[in-house]
Amino acid sequence: MLLRNRFLLLLALAGLLAFLSLSLQFFSRWLPVSLQLKTEMQMFPEFPVRLIPADQAREEGLSAKNRKRIMPEPLTEPPALDPLYEANLYCNTPGAKERSMEGHAPPNLKLLSVQVIIRHGDRYPLYAIPKTKRPDIDCVLEPSRKPSHPHLTDFISHMSRGVEAQMDGTLGSLPRLPNHIMCEMGELTQTGVVQHLRNGQLLKEIYLKKHRLLPSAWTAKHLYFESTGKSRTLQSGLALLYSFLPHFDWKKINIKHQWSTIFCSNHCDCPLRNHYLEEEQRRQYSFRVKNSLLEKTYINMAKIVGIPTRQLRASNPIDSLLCNFCHNASFPCTKNGCIDLEHFKVIKTHQLEDEKERHEKQLYFKYALMATYPLFNQTANRMLHIAGGKREEVFALYSAHDVTLSPVMSALGLKEARFPRFAARLVFELWHDPDKANDHYVRVLYNGEDVTFQTSFCQDQQKSPKRLLCPLKKFSTFVQKEMFLSLNSTGYYDACHQRLL
Repeated sequence: MLLRNRFLLLLALAGLLAFLSLSLQFFSRWLPVSLQLKTEMQMFPEFPVRLIPADQAREEGLSAKNRKRIMPEPLTEPPALDPLYEANLYCNTPGAKERSMEGHAPPNLKLLSVQVIIRHGDRYPLYAIPKTKRPDIDCVLEPSRKPSHPHLTDFISHMSRGVEAQMDGTLGSLPRLPNHIMCEMGELTQTGVVQHLRNGQLLKEIYLKKHRLLPSAWTAKHLYFESTGKSRTLQSGLALLYSFLPHFDWKKINIKHQWSTIFCSNHCDCPLRNHYLEEEQRRQYSFRVKNSLLEKTYINMAKIVGIPTRQLRASNPIDSLLCNFCHNASFPCTKNGCIDLEHFKVIKTHQLEDEKERHEKQLYFKYALMATYPLFNQTANRMLHIAGGKREEVFALYSAHDVTLSPVMSALGLKEARFPRFAARLVFELWHDPDKANDHYVRVLYNGEDVTFQTSFCQDQQKSPKRLLCPLKKFSTFVQKEMFLSLNSTGYYDACHQRLL
């Protein structure tokens, strides 16, 4: 009887162990997936799962089973180079509320001025891939269409009444709103307008409501707005200002025209700058021809499209494909096949690798120093004047391009900064300690991140809980002297016109 009971006990224990083993296998298989999905939803609510729309799939003969995600969902910042993750960041699709560090400083300091350089918002491509259908995107603003913004309806109404606008040069002939049912090349999209309405609203909450940067009875002298002569930069700047200003009044807004994309104004004559730009373009070419995978990709794409490889390469296909990617539209197809996500990944990866080599070779850095000096000089002088008691142009806005922001980032020494996304913003803040008359400080922020102590002029400054900002003197010395040390020169004119050995 005792042996029988022991046998039954052992049998029960064996059954229990078997059950526990199977349970552990089940949970070890499925629990990480559920945690992964939960993490995905928590960390990236602004990146929705993107599928080819059902009506679009039917038009292209795709069944529900073979529809694929155009934009795979990133879970977190990848440890290695990930072209799709980087492309997602570049698109800057409006989504969840953005966190920013603008306006953060010790409570004893007072904000005196803010200068903002923006890249225009999302746009239609500048180039088209020959013999393919252009992305079907509507550039007429429609508040009921996503992405939208609470201010969009009023913004449309206000821009249509801008007869009192005071604009320099050819800006007055540009449309104040994107207005084509089928977007024109380079035209700002509704996404681009919304991106800058969001930028303006964010900056308003910080600089006007919290820090009261503008007086309640602000006038035109408190504001500075400069734009290049493209409709996408003018419209982007207007969208930001509309959400930013307490009352958008055309009579108080003077818009200056900047003919140069590097904002060099009357100081654009710089032969050595042009030399380094040409050298940088040669480096880009050399780096590209070494990439055999990229060349094979171009050859394959050219066969699909039915044009010579050289013609495809000259059409800068990444510009057009990024539009498809950002707007979740299918890549182009022909009777020979379709350009697909793998083609896109190869080209985007090369673009990212090229940026890395560009930092290493320093040719672009030397170009950037001379290209950005006129804009930096204007920025520093405005800060010095305000620090000296002048209360004009306390908010300055430059509406520009990627070719404006990219050299600015390089000249500042921000090596880890990503290539300017759509609606990117670079902010210079000027602060003052009321208890110390001569103490003024600068903060630099890129897309809401404080990068002050990553800049070349302040990276040697010890950051501490008591010193979260950089002395204005450091920035002014950088602009007046240090920018030219690596060029073996003492000033802008001498650097631009020195002879190469």
